[in-house]
Amino acid sequence: MTTTPEPAAPASRGAVDLSALGHAPAPAAGTGAGPAAPEASRPPAGSWSRPVGQQDFADLMQLSARVPVVVSLGSARLPVSAEIDAVLASAVDAQAGRLVLATVDTDREPAIAQAFRIQQVPAVVALLNGQPVPMFQGAAAPEEIRALLDELVQLGVQHGVAGTVPPFSQGGGGEEPALPPLHQKAIEAIDAGDYEAAAAAYRQALAEKPNDADAQTGLSQVGLLQRTADLDLQAVRQAAAEHPDGLAEQLAVADLDVVGGHVEDAFARLVAFIGRHAGEEREAARQRLVELYAVVGVQDPRVVKSRQALARVLF
Repeated sequence: MTTTPEPAAPASRGAVDLSALGHAPAPAAGTGAGPAAPEASRPPAGSWSRPVGQQDFADLMQLSARVPVVVSLGSARLPVSAEIDAVLASAVDAQAGRLVLATVDTDREPAIAQAFRIQQVPAVVALLNGQPVPMFQGAAAPEEIRALLDELVQLGVQHGVAGTVPPFSQGGGGEEPALPPLHQKAIEAIDAGDYEAAAAAYRQALAEKPNDADAQTGLSQVGLLQRTADLDLQAVRQAAAEHPDGLAEQLAVADLDVVGGHVEDAFARLVAFIGRHAGEEREAARQRLVELYAVVGVQDPRVVKSRQALARVLF
């Protein structure tokens, strides 16, 4: 759901208190105008986006007095987070320094999500002069994202935040380890929208190494992308509401909920369905739920909690 950016009222600053983030020990400042990035995670020159942690927020708050800072809060376990970050990065880079993008993995940086009072991911907010500006939560179409960023730039002009900054530099750190060839092939196929080729690459990786957990997770993620690629959100939700005991309808809306970041809703829906049914329908819903657990990550607290609920309805 998208929302038109609005500046936070001065009196509401305390409602979302980001000050504690700025008190985390900060790394040594870099030579560029932007905040210093962890050496191993900086993007190539020419990019105005990079991952950040709690220690970077003092610099980000300062930078937001020069240009709007877009903060994307997501999870590496959710395909929709990567998709949103890719669209945001492209759109921010197209602004040539009038915006910067900070991406946050909330699994690693829960304090940042708590500071912004984020209830679900993915979520995107912005910082203007150190103040939070809500943008959108869940999935959004690329054209909607670009339109919101254009509005954010104009909002910055209105509030005197209309500078430009150079791109984040490469830095002197090492590059991330290369992916195994079949994994890289799968990622490239996903980027090209060829989910069948991506699934084939992951299946081949599993055939060569049956205990390849990353390949199994990737295969589950690709399956989710395949199932939801052509679904109409409104139609799926209406069908699920009209057919609460329809297996296909409930599976489809659960898939879309995970893609959109509504993970707990998806899990609760399927657990409830399993609790009401028996036989083949019950087993099909259970298998889909287990597959969605793999997509989100078996160590995720939401998965752990849902497994407990599933055990109660099964046993």
